[in-house]
Amino acid sequence: MSRLVLEKVSVSFGGVAALSDVSLAVAPAEIRGVIGPNGAGKTTLINVVCGLAAPDRGSVQLNGRTITGMKPSTIAALGLRRTFQTSSLFGGLTVLENMVTGQHLTTHSGLLATCLGARAVREEERAAVERSRRTLEFVGMAGFADRLGRELSFGQQRLVEIARALVSEPNMLLMDEPAVGLSLVRLADVDRLLRRIRDERGIAILLVEHVIRLVMEVSDQITVLSTGSVIAQGAPADVRNDKGVIEAYLGKGYHARGH
Repeated sequence: MSRLVLEKVSVSFGGVAALSDVSLAVAPAEIRGVIGPNGAGKTTLINVVCGLAAPDRGSVQLNGRTITGMKPSTIAALGLRRTFQTSSLFGGLTVLENMVTGQHLTTHSGLLATCLGARAVREEERAAVERSRRTLEFVGMAGFADRLGRELSFGQQRLVEIARALVSEPNMLLMDEPAVGLSLVRLADVDRLLRRIRDERGIAILLVEHVIRLVMEVSDQITVLSTGSVIAQGAPADVRNDKGVIEAYLGKGYHARGH
């Protein structure tokens, strides 16, 4: 069973089609890359999946359950997390504190218990800190736990953002351009991390990205969007050699540059 299934999803804004009958599936422990030129509908696709946009037609299923029309918080509680293009870290909090604040969906103590400092709250907080430290270790940022968010480089912030998405142990991860603005060194870090998320944790990833090199190297399957429609789907090698994709997006010089 696929973790995520979109069936003939269509979305229009002001009479302009952002998505037109888009269908795709992401299997468990699979990285599905989504590429396309600006305006292709990639961000709208992610917004539909996480509940920030409602489709005019079509359906979305997560882990066998229809989530079309659900609130983002409800969808997140079903095991889906998302990273964003821009950092959402709190600059005045430490990395560890940022990690703990990202776990509100998986903590259960009530307001009264919190105010009274009940034992259950203290135990829950200790567990959240331990999960945070383990996850920071996983992404290679354990040594930065006590640094303020604003003290991190852009690439370090991206890794912490990924850690915040992972700390609640999701089964599906939406990643919106995690490599944007990264150096080649940090790009290699993200490449290795995405593979480890898939291979070691079994988490499925829907990866929207403009860095074609990264998508081609880490994706198991790729979907190509153009003006809101799917123009190709398949393994990276098939997509790379698809004439329609080359003409609409990659450009005729793509192969000539050695990609």
